[in-house]
Amino acid sequence: MSQIEKRLAELGITLPILPEPKFLYKTVNQTGNLIYTSGFDCRIDGVLMYEGKVGSDLTIEQGQEAARQVVINLLAAMKAYLGDLDRVVKIVKILGFVNSAPGFGDQPYVLNAASQLLIDVFGEEGRHARSAIGTSDLPFHTPVEIELIAEIRD
Repeated sequence: MSQIEKRLAELGITLPILPEPKFLYKTVNQTGNLIYTSGFDCRIDGVLMYEGKVGSDLTIEQGQEAARQVVINLLAAMKAYLGDLDRVVKIVKILGFVNSAPGFGDQPYVLNAASQLLIDVFGEEGRHARSAIGTSDLPFHTPVEIELIAEIRD
């Protein structure tokens, strides 16, 4: 068992097996020693854990739960691509979109849950640059979508 898999087990996290994408894109794309993920949402077994806008339909806490699930899905996609998450040198950046009610401006608080989980899993190498963007809607009305860039080793 790899170090990252041990850490995930300590955190009580089991990575899901994700289905193939339904649309025309790669879930993970590599150039050099960087991998870029597509945007992921908060699905569990193919069903969104929440739908709607943070700040009206959902609380900040529910948005945080969604953001945490998105990271779990991102980790699953990275593991499927890399074979071993110990190949991750560091998380470089995440770009997070929050489906936001009009006037909602607390997107950084929502994305803190995603950032915290990456730090919990990878330690200081999980601390990353980040953008937290509010948007009027997201595909399928997911509350949070996140993409990630990571440096990897051979």
